[in-house]
Amino acid sequence: MSAENNPDLPAIQYTIWPADLDGHHFQVKLHIEKPDIHGQILQMPAWIPGSYLIRDFSKQIESIEAYAVSTPHKLLTLERLDNDHWRLPTINEPVEIRLSVYAFDPSVRAAYLNSERGFFNASSLCLAVKGQEHLPCAVAIVRPNRAPADHWFVQTTLPLAKTDKQGFGFYLAKNYDDLLDHPVAMGEFQVIQWQSNGVPHSMAIQGCIHALDVPRLSNDLQAICTATINLFEPNTEKAPFKSYLFLVNAVLSGYGGLEHRSSTALMCRRDQIPQKNVVLDEVSYREFLGLCSHEYFHAWLVKRIQPKAFQPYQLDRRNHTRLLWLFEGFTSYYDDLQLLRSKRIDLKTYLKLLANNWNGVLRGPGRKKQSLADSSYDAWTKYYQSDENTPNAVVSYYGKGALLALGLDLKIRAFSKNHQSLDDLMRLLWQKHGITLDGVAENGLDQLMQELLGSGFRKTWNDFKSRYIFGVEDIPLQKWFDSRYIHVRPKAQTKIDQLKLRFGMRHTDANGWLKVSHVLDGGAAQEAGLAPGDLLASINGQRVTSARWDTVLGSLTEEQAIVICFYRDDLEQESMIVLRKEQAPPQYQLEPA
Repeated sequence: MSAENNPDLPAIQYTIWPADLDGHHFQVKLHIEKPDIHGQILQMPAWIPGSYLIRDFSKQIESIEAYAVSTPHKLLTLERLDNDHWRLPTINEPVEIRLSVYAFDPSVRAAYLNSERGFFNASSLCLAVKGQEHLPCAVAIVRPNRAPADHWFVQTTLPLAKTDKQGFGFYLAKNYDDLLDHPVAMGEFQVIQWQSNGVPHSMAIQGCIHALDVPRLSNDLQAICTATINLFEPNTEKAPFKSYLFLVNAVLSGYGGLEHRSSTALMCRRDQIPQKNVVLDEVSYREFLGLCSHEYFHAWLVKRIQPKAFQPYQLDRRNHTRLLWLFEGFTSYYDDLQLLRSKRIDLKTYLKLLANNWNGVLRGPGRKKQSLADSSYDAWTKYYQSDENTPNAVVSYYGKGALLALGLDLKIRAFSKNHQSLDDLMRLLWQKHGITLDGVAENGLDQLMQELLGSGFRKTWNDFKSRYIFGVEDIPLQKWFDSRYIHVRPKAQTKIDQLKLRFGMRHTDANGWLKVSHVLDGGAAQEAGLAPGDLLASINGQRVTSARWDTVLGSLTEEQAIVICFYRDDLEQESMIVLRKEQAPPQYQLEPA
């Protein structure tokens, strides 16, 4: 099957063939009916929207060749301009570009192919035809010619043109940006279906050995999706898509998701999905539902309500915005809140999740150095490229952004005497920037706050921005919760938990040794001179290993002088410090009144 020379298809045509299952290679043909006569430029994206890191997808191209359609056996000279760009020679007839792309990235961001499954985002396989990105394009997905793939199906939300019963065939995209927004999965699936407010939804799962608990999974997902549709459109209850697809790859170990306009690609552990005759870890399943809720919420917030800085995406460079605290942080606030509202969890569980995030943010020294605005702007170089010093230098726009959303929700409720809430701001964002697709300016919330709450809220909002978005102050939720409904107390902790906080160290196991991975600012480990990579040997003469860490800590007391023996570059070192109570960051617990 091939897309080229088909008069019923657009002038830009891609043919994608899972050609080498064992070698993990996709073969891609790009047919350009009318290349730029001055030298058509081609570009492979350097990153994928939703994941803010330059990934250089072109590095997986193993071969690339160009031909004139009239002389398919004669190579054209293809000039390499840089890592991501190529230029065709001057030519005034249709051309074909042929690529072989290595695909063995199991994440939700790139492309993967083996004898069991195939998956790709077009940003990993499909070159952009510069100057023609606005044109419609066709995609032909070719069936693998290997027996193990005889029972494969295709799952995607790409609009189909002509396919067989298993989904192989022709699909259409409005333009190149639209093409990139529809991930494609191939293989054998367990599929569940439901409707939320009359809109067809489905989840296609790969990797589960046992049959799914379909009633439970579909009921839970239906409730979450319905609650989110009703949040943004409480009057019409309309979704902004005709159908929605959750693509799930269930693995032994892995977790993550990437949002798209009418679908999402998810990775989770197999034991997080309810299956028949399999004991389900309810905490892990709740985490999976939270992931589904988070990525589904993005269909409104970031896929349609977007920063103006992303319009259009510039896929050959970093696209900076200081608003990721809004687009990711607010989504992180609503993902668990929607579980509560859809009655998938109770209030006690929700408050525990809330407190866990709050305490996690407070344990990070980086919150005192980096603002949420800077965290958003520096996502490309700091958040997505973490190292041993990241906890000391970076605050998460996910974690603290969710706390910011909660704080703003409480402020709006208090100001309006519970007549308005953050929900009203989200609906206003949807009406002004989602339905219209008009991007949100970097200071875009200022006008919306004025419109929603009037000039009387301006001083509160400006102070809120200065302190918690552009400043580095902790968000004082303990002061803002209404004690008639929520009690805030210092978290009850065991002696060992308290000592771990004061020690301020993260570690891994290295062949029986306890290996330091992170040393947090202000903790006892830093005072003792420990550094990432050190191997702890003993504390006060007691052997330290990962298995014995709690036991050794449990033998210590406050204000006790301790001697730490460790190895650095195989040389023995020794240090003495005193464990002080003030070294521990504050921790809280939340309870229904």
